[in-house]
Amino acid sequence: MELEVRHLRALCAIADTGSVHKAARQLGMTQPSLTTQLRRIEQAVGGQLFTRERTGSRPTPLGRFLLCRARPLVAEMSALVSETRAAAGRSGGESLRIGSTGSPAVPGWLRRLRSRLPEADTTFHMDVRAHELLRMVASHQLDAVFVHEVEGTPLHVPDGVDLHVLVEREPQFVAISATHPAAERPVLSLQELARERWMVDPTADGEWTGLRRVFADAGISPRVVHGDNMAAADLVAAGEVVAPCQPTSPARPGWVVRPLLGDPLAVRLLLATPEPRPGTKPVIEPETLLGDLESAYREVAWASEPYRHWLLRHDDAASLPFSVVA
Repeated sequence: MELEVRHLRALCAIADTGSVHKAARQLGMTQPSLTTQLRRIEQAVGGQLFTRERTGSRPTPLGRFLLCRARPLVAEMSALVSETRAAAGRSGGESLRIGSTGSPAVPGWLRRLRSRLPEADTTFHMDVRAHELLRMVASHQLDAVFVHEVEGTPLHVPDGVDLHVLVEREPQFVAISATHPAAERPVLSLQELARERWMVDPTADGEWTGLRRVFADAGISPRVVHGDNMAAADLVAAGEVVAPCQPTSPARPGWVVRPLLGDPLAVRLLLATPEPRPGTKPVIEPETLLGDLESAYREVAWASEPYRHWLLRHDDAASLPFSVVA
């Protein structure tokens, strides 16, 4: 087996995230596939590259040696791809590179952008780490990203990035099993969920810190399970955990979404674009990107019954990008 750039990229992802599971998510692979790939790489180089510990995966001395050589190669290849795409854009073809931490509004946003620029090569990059997406905007690897900033845990915005506010304060709801005794109530309090197991994704920037702050303010200390959103969906439906969720979250079999009393948990929704550079013109202006995102967000907001009811009860929600009307 000969090592390829994709193998080096996988090794760097494992080292950077400290976990094969997290690296697989970042690379868009399944964990078993990445584990198999790592095993083959280790067989090819003739030694173990990572130690598997309870706290994650750590490079061995051999792994550190290989990573020192791999990182410059991966960086050079990424730069080569980015510069080649930019050159292709300058030669006549347009490209639009979009990223997001994830939202039900994203499909509608991409649909509007593709309709607006039917000839452009529009690509999408998903990452729960808002800081990584902002870094990619600053380095001109992405043209725009839609991210969220957890209240009380501000994002660190790198130089060269402009922020545009979509929603100043979006309340976060909670997903619980449809069989939960509280599922019939329209609004839930943190106190009545204090004995539940809560699931949170610790790799999503600010989410665990923000949730911990809300628990402390409420004077509760529930049990917490760490996991990703895909795992949460099945566990919530099974009644094993409850989980914070976006108010625009679509209905899923076996669970319901409810607002929290007093809206203690909230995020700010942001569009980030590169600062304009002299002599260059973006494929699409930030104002147009934001307008299409507002339209897509409005669509999913009104499609969500719990959020629609919340909006109608909060007709003074001036921070929303649309009028609240019946």
